Amino acid sequence: QVQLVESGGGLVQPGGSLTLSCAASGFSFSHYDMAWFRQAPGKSRDIVARIGSNGLRDYADSVKGRFTISRDNVKNTVVLQMNMLKVEDSAVYYCNSDPLMNTYWGQGTQVTVSS
Repeated sequence: QVQLVESGGGLVQPGGSLTLSCAASGFSFSHYDMAWFRQAPGKSRDIVARIGSNGLRDYADSVKGRFTISRDNVKNTVVLQMNMLKVEDSAVYYCNSDPLMNTYWGQGTQVTVSS
């Protein structure tokens, strides 16, 4: 059974940093492209960063140069390092495969950027 557990969110001031982690289980993690998504209140869930099974990375324009995605295929984790955070980065952050394996989503982790 697929399970995705996100952690590491919190309240941070603009310009600060957070590191999000996602623990994956129940599927052949190393074979899947993985991504971080985020959803702010009243907005759609959008992809933020993606890392292929081959390690190739891609980022949304809004986070390029500030966020870094990485993966550990031994620990089955995906990490999102977020620097120079902005108020508009506030959202619930989720990890998942990209494309999605199914309709399952973890509980997400809340990131709030506020002074």
